[in-house]
Amino acid sequence: MFFRFIMISDEVDNFYREIQASPEATFMDFHKAILDTTGYPDDQMTSFFICEDNWEKRVEVTLEDMTTSYEEDSWVMATTRLSDLVEDEGQHLIYVFDPLTDRCFFIELKEIITGKSMNGLQVTRQGGNPPAQTIDFDQLAKSTTTLDTGESFYGDDGFDASELDQDGFDMGDGGSEGGTVSLDSIDDLF
Repeated sequence: MFFRFIMISDEVDNFYREIQASPEATFMDFHKAILDTTGYPDDQMTSFFICEDNWEKRVEVTLEDMTTSYEEDSWVMATTRLSDLVEDEGQHLIYVFDPLTDRCFFIELKEIITGKSMNGLQVTRQGGNPPAQTIDFDQLAKSTTTLDTGESFYGDDGFDASELDQDGFDMGDGGSEGGTVSLDSIDDLF
């Protein structure tokens, strides 16, 4: 028996990977196969999550033991086999490859193939380039220097206490003038 997984990204439409795996393979084996097929370096604290049908995270499988209490179950990639947590066709998993921004791949167990066996994991089909593993926040800040919402975040320049009710809430018509907010001007406020 072996598992056939499909992995996709919500950031890159044409990115997918089909990965076949022995149920005896560990989540560490799965992690390494993902790194190999995406070209990502092994320098992030990645995690797998076993999910509900609606992708709600249920059980975390971590790269390192992160538990602080012996009362909690601890699932670590190196010692957890796929068969320990993956059971049914259609089961959902999430692989968080950028923990700082919680960016991830969505993985579904498409098929359990019986009557055949395999060792380890193998990427059997692939398409598209993966998203960048991490976001360069300095580059992002340079490329998005202004934000024009057509709204004024701070309202009028003047303050008129008669426009507020006795509790201090604005009870006016909410009229505002359009304006441009830049990251430079927001940085000046803090």
